Amino acid sequence: MSTEETRAIDLLRRVSYGRIATSMRALPFVAPARHIVVDGRVILRIHAGLGYHEACAGSVVAYGADNLCAGEPAAAPKSTATSGTGTGTGTGPGPARQSAATRLWSVQFTGTAEPVTPTPAELDLFGPAPRRMDGEDFIPVYLRIEPQFVTVHSLDYSAERHLRHAA
Repeated sequence: MSTEETRAIDLLRRVSYGRIATSMRALPFVAPARHIVVDGRVILRIHAGLGYHEACAGSVVAYGADNLCAGEPAAAPKSTATSGTGTGTGTGPGPARQSAATRLWSVQFTGTAEPVTPTPAELDLFGPAPRRMDGEDFIPVYLRIEPQFVTVHSLDYSAERHLRHAA
């Protein structure tokens, strides 16, 4: 596994949800998914009721996840952040509240999606499924992506970088 793939897998493990994208009837779509990482492969849980899993199975898909809205620290898991102060923890609004250790990132995995039946241990990693999605009972279906292409993007809002490029 390349350094970029290892970094992407590490980042992906820091969040629980992302988005799967492919096309259905020649139109693109993006759907929310819960993911886990097992042996370098990404396993997704999506809602069967939308039929997206049928379009994904056997097709090349992109799966992306990020911490763009949450402002989660990339240097440490969420549980190490303190709350309430709004200074340097990623808990405050926007990039101005981020410490130098807080970086925003986005990862994308591209590969063929295949239906899979998760093991009991993998089901435990997923945790409980939602009760409903879009007003209907949530019916879980699972897909595995063996990444062929991996991309990591990072945004750096540290003060040192802004000062260096201000002149």
